[in-house]
Amino acid sequence: MKSPSPKHIKEIFDNYYSVDIKFWTEFSKHIIVRAFSKNDTIKEYNKTEKFISILVSGSVAHFVPNEDKDVCINLYYENEIFSDYLSFLTQKSTVIKTDCLEDTLLWSLSYDKLNLVYEKSNQSLLIGKAISDIMFTKKQTEQINLLTLTPTERYLKLIKERPLVFQRTPLKIIASYLGIAPESLSRIRKKTS
Repeated sequence: MKSPSPKHIKEIFDNYYSVDIKFWTEFSKHIIVRAFSKNDTIKEYNKTEKFISILVSGSVAHFVPNEDKDVCINLYYENEIFSDYLSFLTQKSTVIKTDCLEDTLLWSLSYDKLNLVYEKSNQSLLIGKAISDIMFTKKQTEQINLLTLTPTERYLKLIKERPLVFQRTPLKIIASYLGIAPESLSRIRKKTS
């Protein structure tokens, strides 16, 4: 298993919060490595999120239940930070489930360990801000896209920004993430190819 690398963690966070590598060396001491197989559930519906994770390899998705099917609300791939963040912050259960779409390796920081990091220095509190910024930016962008772009525009934007999604993720999950039926995704793909 790949041990937490302070340099790798720094590279992920630098866009939001750039600090000396010494800080990330200390931070990485609190991270645990977790490995999951394709189709494993990392967090079940109506459970409490205990971790913030860096996705080292693989891919995961967040789902919410809707009648007789799961609806994909987030897709994550390498070098992204993810969590059921509402549950993590409140330490209460939510209806979000997290599943592995591929074999997955995570560097995870528990709620308790993150608070321990916060207690060590004021600078550590900026880590919490960076995590919040990352989560908010991603979610807000996805919500705006879902509400302002047509299904075809959402599809084209996804291809442009994250082309590997289509090689690594089942089409029915991509369709759910885009807020459309699988048949509609097929029609859009034919029309735009």
